[in-house]
Amino acid sequence: MKRFDALLFDVDGTMAETEEFHRRAFNESFAYFDLPWVWDIDVYGRLLRVTGGKERIRHFLRALPDGSRQLSDGEIEELHRFKTQCYANLINAGACRLRRGISEAIRQAAIDGRRLAIVTTTSRDNIDALLRVNLGRSWKKDFPVVISGDDVPNKKPAPDAYLKALELLGLAPHACLAIEDSRNGLLAAADAGVPVLITRSLYFRNDDFSEALQVVDDLTEFAEFDMDCLPTALGH
Repeated sequence: MKRFDALLFDVDGTMAETEEFHRRAFNESFAYFDLPWVWDIDVYGRLLRVTGGKERIRHFLRALPDGSRQLSDGEIEELHRFKTQCYANLINAGACRLRRGISEAIRQAAIDGRRLAIVTTTSRDNIDALLRVNLGRSWKKDFPVVISGDDVPNKKPAPDAYLKALELLGLAPHACLAIEDSRNGLLAAADAGVPVLITRSLYFRNDDFSEALQVVDDLTEFAEFDMDCLPTALGH
């Protein structure tokens, strides 16, 4: 760990297994607006290859047969706002906890004087809903840099979010470690020059992670290897 000055956390799937709660929130929203869609686990797993909730809806609509119900941009915005509130309600009920090892990694980073940032494609409202419940209302003190999907023109796998985080941190890419769970996240960080630790999640555990420095099941394995001995394939 001595070689990294900052840890850059993805949120959905990485900090918590939130994707199933997002799926439920989408389906609740479809029902509320009398839309004839239900995203099952297989459908949602495929849609997760598209980053961003509104982008996911648009991708789904484009794939529907001709003559199927379509939505205007304004309707998509309204649907996504309602979905975000549904998601927050589910999270506020306390059912979605942080994954194993996340809280410990955050505490250890504070002890070591290592900086923390969030780099995600989800919205700020979704970030706050999850972390306020699990880390307390003062969670932003631990994460002074937060880059959401609303803060950059291009979402993952584009590197924009990571480049923005590096700019705000004032750090070189090789001084940071990205913690991700998906190939899109891996590609985004790697394209920005940031080494990546992958924690396998429910929906993305079978992705290709060949470019990652290390792949673990969860962050309880974080202390089981010496970061100074990680592969140097990225040239750092």
